[in-house]
Amino acid sequence: MSFTVAIVGRPNVGKSTLFNRLVGKKLALVDDTPGVTRDRRPGDAKLVDLRFTIIDTAGLEEVGPETLEGRMRAQTEMAIEEADLTLFVVDAKFGLTPLDKTFGHLLRRSGKPVVLVANKSEAKGSDGGFYDAYTLGLGEPVPISAEHGQGMIDLRDAIVEAIGKERAFPEDDVDEAETDIDVRDSVLGEEAENDAEYDETRPLRVAIIGRPNAGKSTLINRFLGEDRLLTGPEAGITRDSISVDWDWRGRTIKMFDTAGMRRKARVQEKLEKLSVADSLRSIRFAETVVIVFDATIPFEKQDLQLADLVLREGRAAVLAFNKWDLIEDQQAVLTDLREKTERLLPQARGLRAVPISGETGYGLDKLMQEIIATDKVWNKRISTAKLNKWLEGTQVQHPPPAVSGRRLKLKYMTQVKARPPAFMVSCTRPEAIPESYIRYMINGLRNDFQMPGVPIRIHFKASDNPFENRRKKR
Repeated sequence: MSFTVAIVGRPNVGKSTLFNRLVGKKLALVDDTPGVTRDRRPGDAKLVDLRFTIIDTAGLEEVGPETLEGRMRAQTEMAIEEADLTLFVVDAKFGLTPLDKTFGHLLRRSGKPVVLVANKSEAKGSDGGFYDAYTLGLGEPVPISAEHGQGMIDLRDAIVEAIGKERAFPEDDVDEAETDIDVRDSVLGEEAENDAEYDETRPLRVAIIGRPNAGKSTLINRFLGEDRLLTGPEAGITRDSISVDWDWRGRTIKMFDTAGMRRKARVQEKLEKLSVADSLRSIRFAETVVIVFDATIPFEKQDLQLADLVLREGRAAVLAFNKWDLIEDQQAVLTDLREKTERLLPQARGLRAVPISGETGYGLDKLMQEIIATDKVWNKRISTAKLNKWLEGTQVQHPPPAVSGRRLKLKYMTQVKARPPAFMVSCTRPEAIPESYIRYMINGLRNDFQMPGVPIRIHFKASDNPFENRRKKR
């Protein structure tokens, strides 16, 4: 991207709606409630022929630095410092407020180029607010409607004028290079997935989930070595699912911070429902999911439900017991946690569990090693020859049961996909295979081919009978 733009303004002026309009997706949560956005969220924006990085920010408020709103304002000020250009959004429908004038003065002192944006200009009676915006001393306001997409051409022209044509349209081959990568991925994507070798350089998507106040954002900040995400003693600070990129031993990691998920019965407000839905999308998009447990109160019912959700979605799961620095008898607690992990989560035996402390950084390197190891198992492929040899030995050791007096026959086995590992078994009467024998086969695959901690799927299919529909000849 050629340059970076930050969207700022007081709460509820339409910053996130404009962000979604520019990135072309509903990435940021939007609601009538003021102060929905809390963390700064980056995205790849497209405005006519412009390509740039856009940053959505929390609403600016005049409060003390120790409050939640004060920490949100600090995140916004970091975004202004990071950006090359600022879009200062005001509400033309509501008109200017003393806050708008205060923050207009703040932006003038920053020395960065500013484009004044008068949002909601399609509303009746918005002319007064539009003309009042001139009094901010930030130049001519650009009337737009972020919700309806009006005024986007004028906004594009204002951005080009403020940033300069040379910066807005750099002469390089970035677009061509990106096109080459996309084409290569689309053509070779299926072939790459079928490779037996694990690609150590492939970017890895990791989602961090857990109950509210389990320490997810603190954990990611410790990984990054900076206060990138908003944290504090209050539960439920994170609302949007924010992605951050960083390198671990030369490998690109895209990590998703998610909103804490409470029990479904307790989720009543619309905004919390939107946050939970955003977290669920992050789980489906991720490859490995780190489930953060509070080590002081582990294995609550919600913890187990989250783990079951991740495994049902087919994601690779790693357990992280956070706040380990608060545990006194660590060895006894660790033994108890490992026993409970095996007993309470039998769906994926061998789940990797790591004691960590997001506050002090204890165990984070070990956690990353387990994430990579789990991802390798999740991507594992087994040759058909090995699987059929294993199938033969398994039936000798424990033959399939007879159902209704007829013995079931397992004839052939192959792996149909990875991520997660899934197998197809050709057999007679697949609908009659009992669940107990399926579990026996899954546990056998897990033990014999070293696949701990990942969901394993087995599908049974009846072999075709070419004489099934023929009439008997007399």
